[in-house]
Amino acid sequence: QLQASGGGLVQTGGSLRLSCAASGRTINNTPIAWLRQAPGKDREFVAAIRWSEGTTYYADAVKGRFTISRDKAMNTAYLQMNSLKPEDTAVYYCAAPRGRLIVSSIYGPHHYTYWGQGTLVTVSS
Repeated sequence: QLQASGGGLVQTGGSLRLSCAASGRTINNTPIAWLRQAPGKDREFVAAIRWSEGTTYYADAVKGRFTISRDKAMNTAYLQMNSLKPEDTAVYYCAAPRGRLIVSSIYGPHHYTYWGQGTLVTVSS
């Protein structure tokens, strides 16, 4: 089970940190990802981290502004979002696949099997 939290309302240029707590399953070699869905748009990849070695992946739209990390002891992943823009407004989900993913598959929302409930991020202009 994945539990996302930390969303809220923030002004342009502000920051938020999202958390994704994993319970009921052991995360070994699978990545944990953040994806988002804006109103009227498809769900899109934001960032991912390979749990064991910590390798990170980012969508071009968030590179340099968002940072994904994980705390193995807490079984929790984080998404630090800085310099937020109105176009970052979306429901943010954390997700995990059933197993390991090759690099190209990490960016595809349809490769993720387990999803958290989503947390809303609203960036006002």
